[in-house]
Amino acid sequence: QVRLLESGGGSVQAGGSLRLSCAFSGLTENRYYMGWIRQVPGKEREGVAFIGMISGGTHYIASVKGRFTISRDNAKNTLYLQMDSLKPDDTGMYYCAADPLVANLWASKANYWGQGTQVTVSS
Repeated sequence: QVRLLESGGGSVQAGGSLRLSCAFSGLTENRYYMGWIRQVPGKEREGVAFIGMISGGTHYIASVKGRFTISRDNAKNTLYLQMDSLKPDDTGMYYCAADPLVANLWASKANYWGQGTQVTVSS
């Protein structure tokens, strides 16, 4: 059984930082992409950042490049998202997700999802 559990969300002022973590289990094959997808009420889900769990290759949405850094620690079965220079537009529920295809993550059609952690950035 695959389980993804996010933590690290919270409320910060613009310009601040947060670090999200996603503890995962049950992904018996490493041939996955994992990453973060966010959703604001009334809007569609939006892929933020993804990483290949073997290759370590990363993908970012344009609006977060240079501010967010995705990383993973396979020994600890944990995915991270370091978020710096946060803006009010970054506010949303952030979901950890996993899928063998990065295209499915971009399309918010991942096989596996966590419950989400809320990030709120005030101006």
